Amino acid sequence: MRRSMLFLPGNTPNIIVNGEILGSDAVILDLEDAVAENQKDAARFSLYHALTTIDYGKTEVIVRINGLDTPHWQEDIRVCVAGGADGIRIAKCESAQDVHTVEAAVEAAEKEFGVEVGRTLLMAALESPKGILNAYEICSASDRMFGVAISGGDFRKCMQTSFQPSGVDMLAARGQMLLAARAAGIQCFDTVFTDLDDEEGFRAEVLQNKAMGFDGKSLINPKQIRLVHEVFAPTEKEVRQAEAVVRAFVEQSAAGVGVFTVNGKMIDVAFIPGAQRTLRLAKACGMYEGDLV
Repeated sequence: MRRSMLFLPGNTPNIIVNGEILGSDAVILDLEDAVAENQKDAARFSLYHALTTIDYGKTEVIVRINGLDTPHWQEDIRVCVAGGADGIRIAKCESAQDVHTVEAAVEAAEKEFGVEVGRTLLMAALESPKGILNAYEICSASDRMFGVAISGGDFRKCMQTSFQPSGVDMLAARGQMLLAARAAGIQCFDTVFTDLDDEEGFRAEVLQNKAMGFDGKSLINPKQIRLVHEVFAPTEKEVRQAEAVVRAFVEQSAAGVGVFTVNGKMIDVAFIPGAQRTLRLAKACGMYEGDLV
């Protein structure tokens, strides 16, 4: 469950030490944009000690490395793997080859530091039209890939547009990325919302993300976590309906019935995966304790 992925600058020990208590499902310790060029080495030093000394509990720890067009990414990967990061976010990913390049470096680092090969997961940030057009090949490039995310700031700059409250500026890109992620069987995350004073706009965007089918959202401030968790968690009504659907399916299948009615709605086998997913999410959120998942 990765409803919320909170960015924390990798060179601020007083902030990253609080990653677990902030309450997000995952934290992204940032070695890229949040760190000035002359602070990259210091950031890696802080990151390594954070990874090896801080107990983040159930919070997943992802590190955003510097782009492959910089001299920093290889050492970023070595520090991430040596420190035991759960995953790496590939910045400005544009092709499957970018994923293969990072994967090879990750595997080499795992062998170098005695880490189980395959332990370190990958996700890609799509930040350009080329990245969006190559979304499926990126999503399916490695068994390590667990997700893909869009980066609104860089993408809007490439498209010569700006933020629109309706979401029209990124609607096509979001849709194409979602299709690619679902086809590849991995998760999909929306971009950050940077106007911390616009609570109404943030709520509208999160609701749109949920309606489109995203799994979660990248965040820049802890105060955004609560709303995202509320929106991406199933409602009590959805949980009750899902439980009724799955229970009826089990009973009716045993009786040889393929189509049946639950609360006035016609149900067949096509509805079951969605209902089961709702129950899995509810159990992960602590909303369901039943035995149907």
